[in-house]
Amino acid sequence: MIRIFVDSDACPVKNEVYRVASRYNLHVFIVSNRMIMVPDSPLIERIVVDAGPDMADDWIAERVSDRDIVITADIPLAARCVEKGAYVLEPKGRILDEDAIGMALAVRNLMTDLRSAGVMTPGGSVFGKTDRSRFLSALDTLVTKAQKPRLRPLTFPNE
Repeated sequence: MIRIFVDSDACPVKNEVYRVASRYNLHVFIVSNRMIMVPDSPLIERIVVDAGPDMADDWIAERVSDRDIVITADIPLAARCVEKGAYVLEPKGRILDEDAIGMALAVRNLMTDLRSAGVMTPGGSVFGKTDRSRFLSALDTLVTKAQKPRLRPLTFPNE
């Protein structure tokens, strides 16, 4: 069964996740290091981890499996989840898959290096209606994709 994991401390699309999960009858884990209000639903489970760096990330990465969906803006967490076969979606609607995660990690590391060297880097854009719409569309697409069996590459016997 496909599950949705939400790295939820600063996630602006939790309500959208609840709606999609309800439509497809999917279990959702809302993972944070503080108490967050969630709807009263047997499909939604609130997980509060200890405070500390990467505690929520570790909880998600240890439990996620093939074809689960992870909602996060955390690139290192996304990489860990993609490695396990999960689908990863950023709150602004960008899908991070095997093809995109390498570049996302490289850009993140470059920006971190620039900031630590004192270079002023631009902040992210404000989250808007277009982002919310893009997220909903991408989440719906990922749920549909996750429900289908993965195709294996064709192999041919050696001749």
